[in-house]
Amino acid sequence: MEELLAIFCDVDDFCNAYEEYCKTYLLVDKEQIIPKTSMSLSEIMTIVIYFHLSNYRTFKWYYLKFVCITLKPYFPKLVSYNRFVEIMKMSIVPLTLYLMKYRVGKCTGISFIDSTTLDVCDQHRIYSHKVFKDLAKRGKSSTGWFYGFKLHLIINDMGEILSVCLTSGNVDDRDWNVISRLTKQIYGKLFADRGYLSQKLFEKLFDENITLITKIKKNMKTS
Repeated sequence: MEELLAIFCDVDDFCNAYEEYCKTYLLVDKEQIIPKTSMSLSEIMTIVIYFHLSNYRTFKWYYLKFVCITLKPYFPKLVSYNRFVEIMKMSIVPLTLYLMKYRVGKCTGISFIDSTTLDVCDQHRIYSHKVFKDLAKRGKSSTGWFYGFKLHLIINDMGEILSVCLTSGNVDDRDWNVISRLTKQIYGKLFADRGYLSQKLFEKLFDENITLITKIKKNMKTS
């Protein structure tokens, strides 16, 4: 469990600084930002992060079958699964800050951009869906229509995340507002699939010292 302990120590250092910042500078009550529970924020974040390093496909089974059994000695004040789901959502802000501050790689001049869909419900349940009613949108990907969000990512040639952006499902991969935000710290060659093929986008990125490289569509003629 050396990896788990290393993650916790790193996250705990961040959380101490984060909580002190919230206490000193934020106008809202600290309890509105940091969950009031027997578990610390660093414990909550560590469990969430470690899930992505496990072999479990669902968080529920991960928590019930692994965290509550195998990891119980490391988290003596574990709460029930239902309670953890309630407080887990409050870790999204510090988790995002932790990712962007300490867990992004460095651009090497060779980068890759892509997006993936985050479906929030089945197509037949769109009109009855309430959780993300005002945020999720219907969009189309290479696999068909979906309802939800898009996660846009840029990684370097070592697989390290360089930048990330979450949008509604109807946002085009070539949207300049998204691309410009993602490529602020990027330079050199940027590889993408055919979904990013655009002369206008190529020219804008070229002006930013970035060469966009994509495959051409089957019906396109080469000179």
